[in-house]
Formats: sequence, C-alpha cells, structure tokens
Amino acid sequence: MSVKVYRVIGMMRIKNQWQKFRIDLTATKVPEVIERVYSLLGSRHKLPRQFIRILEIRQISPEEAKPEIQQLVALDKVVKF
Repeated sequence: MSVKVYRVIGMMRIKNQWQKFRIDLTATKVPEVIERVYSLLGSRHKLPRQFIRILEIRQISPEEAKPEIQQLVALDKVVKF
C-alpha cells in the first residue's frame, strides 16, 4: 500500500464558538484520516468528538501539502520495508 496525502477541512467548537481548521495528514485510507483527526484535535484541545465536524476530506498531491508532510512523503519513498 502506498501512503497518500489528505487535506481535512472542518470546524471545531472551542469556548462556545465554532472555529475552522485545516490539517494535512498522511495515511493509506480515509478511515485512518478520520480517526487521526479526532485523535489529534481531541488531545491538543481536549475536545470530545461531538465538538469536531469534518466537512471535507480530499486527497492532494504532496507538493500542495505543508513542508513537514512533504518531508514525510519523501522519507517514505526512500525507506521501503
């Protein structure tokens, strides 16, 4: 399986206000991306899943992603197990 880059756009509720978020992640399948978004935002902001709304998940090219994600993808191409 190859690792793909996904962009997740959504809303999270912080202090009675909904705020937009955008996260770039690497994963092999969309369900992995969803679980990681809930995990990351829940741990960073102490949010339960009901306060996280995922509006869009789309696959993007590695060049569109943030520099950290580009480095991860480059490492994945170099290191094959």
